[in-house]
Amino acid sequence: MSALVLPDYDGGSLVNLVAELEHRLTGTAAAPRLRPETARRIPEAATYVLVVFDGLGADQLAHAAARGMAADLAARLDAPFPTTTTVSLASIASGVPPAQHGLVGYQMWMPELEVVVNTIKWTTLWGEPLDYDTTPFLPSPNTWERLRSGGAEPVTVQPRGFEGSPLSRLLYRGCRFEGIATVAEMIDATVELAAVPSRLILTYVPQVDFAAHVYGQAAPEYAEALAIADRVWTALAARVPSRATLIGTADHGHVDFPKQRQFKIPRPEHEGRIFSGDGRAMYVNGEGRSLAAQLPAEWHPRHELVTWWGPGPLHPPLDARVADGVLLADDGWLLLHRHSDDRMVGNHGGFTDPERRIPLLVSAGGSGHSESDPAEARRAESP
Repeated sequence: MSALVLPDYDGGSLVNLVAELEHRLTGTAAAPRLRPETARRIPEAATYVLVVFDGLGADQLAHAAARGMAADLAARLDAPFPTTTTVSLASIASGVPPAQHGLVGYQMWMPELEVVVNTIKWTTLWGEPLDYDTTPFLPSPNTWERLRSGGAEPVTVQPRGFEGSPLSRLLYRGCRFEGIATVAEMIDATVELAAVPSRLILTYVPQVDFAAHVYGQAAPEYAEALAIADRVWTALAARVPSRATLIGTADHGHVDFPKQRQFKIPRPEHEGRIFSGDGRAMYVNGEGRSLAAQLPAEWHPRHELVTWWGPGPLHPPLDARVADGVLLADDGWLLLHRHSDDRMVGNHGGFTDPERRIPLLVSAGGSGHSESDPAEARRAESP
């Protein structure tokens, strides 16, 4: 196990990027802003467009298909812990670290429901829908509500099928939702919205994460997904109005885990334990120290774990949700419990640089790269 490098919640993380943009639009923020040397790389603007490329770690910009994005890399930031989609998106939507917003895992124990919840779908781990209103889950006011109170308008551009989902209701309370069906529509909607001042526009690009999970980073399908993300970025860089600043980032990176590096926890070890989190940082309700001795993992008890979610105060409902500890998988290893999906090649959730380090891409409006083939971008497949 390499030395733990915790996310830099003081000025070098995704949380601080959100705080920087919120402060510029309203004069206040709920968390510390970016460090000045990083903030200076983001031009002041009337409107900001934040493009979130799901699953695009900073290291992944070395791929040839990402050359447009790589050319605009301004800095590297940290994703919050655990480095997974719902935790990072909740950090954007709340503007505070996980300790304060209370969503701390892809799979999370919810004592009020007496079940581990898949926080993307809001189902049980075996797919049963849950009767649970996610709308008030994050603390209030959230990022979008604070922006509105401060005179700015928040808008998110997302695949249309996400509108009204339990996760979207959790994340985008108070945010205008613009649903799109194709990549071309995503680009057009973002450009049009960016023409109006005093807006924060969040455009969500999902293709890279899906391809990395299913196929891995050596696959042609992954290269295709990166190429789509790159076309989105270069098209927006060329077309976003000059009074807007275009910013790109991600929620986490990816690491490939071949089958021989995936460790299935034996069935008898499930007795008396509840597993949640994910395969790189697996929460355990129950005794974990002796189990860790049998696995490629280190045991970290609850009192250590809480500090990894950033500064408090701890979101009140979170105290009951905190596990007894976490099995932090060794570098290069993935842990699987009996409900884990063992089909995924790419995974994330841990502290390694490829999982934790995310890009900060910056392009001043109207000053980006020219698309090599604009028509091709408009013909791109639906997300």
